[in-house]
Amino acid sequence: MGEKNRLLVPAFILGLSLLLSAIIIAITWKSNSSANQTITVTGSAKKDITSDLAILKGIITAQAVSAEAAYREVVKAKPVILAYLKSKGFSEDKIDMTAITNNPVYEMGPNGYQTGKILGYVYNQKIEVQSNDVNKIKEISIDISSLVEKGINFKVEMPEYYYTKLAELKIQVQAEAAKDAMVRAEKIAESTGRSLGAMKDARMGVLQITPRYSNQISDYGINDNSSIEKEITAVVSASFKIE
Repeated sequence: MGEKNRLLVPAFILGLSLLLSAIIIAITWKSNSSANQTITVTGSAKKDITSDLAILKGIITAQAVSAEAAYREVVKAKPVILAYLKSKGFSEDKIDMTAITNNPVYEMGPNGYQTGKILGYVYNQKIEVQSNDVNKIKEISIDISSLVEKGINFKVEMPEYYYTKLAELKIQVQAEAAKDAMVRAEKIAESTGRSLGAMKDARMGVLQITPRYSNQISDYGINDNSSIEKEITAVVSASFKIE
């Protein structure tokens, strides 16, 4: 009987030790499991912007049988276009003109290949203007084609519209997207009776600059320069600890 009692005490101590160890392990596992739990959400932010710089490009084109005749047509058209642009408020030093270029026009044979025989020449000269008055550039792009009535062959390209303070705006809209992600994560955590911990990771998506009210999107981002009124959209994917 005495021997049995002597064995009972160590057995009790051993059992208690195992129980305490199990409790400690369970608490530690639960703590670690909770600490390792995260939630990942996507936040977005959008801002409307209005272009504050516009660029208009066009090209004088002349084709004639001889190089001399084609060249003269370009030289003849140049002062007419300069006068038109000056009447719209552009001084000559604000009008960028490239050197005149030329290309021969070859005869095409029945097999679809050039024969080597020159039929004529095409001469070109590019002209470019830019202004912070974007509406003026838009109006000119529509009206300048009327110079054809004066015998001027001037091919105008679609105007390009830009927003020059984009670098500052990118930071602002990305910060708002990150804030939106945090708000979304908080609501999800609260709905499960948990609280939101620190941010563990955040990834910025590519920016989408599109015409206003557009639903265009690209994995590589969009940088629209065809519209005056635009919108910039930022997306942020963020992970937070759950407590």
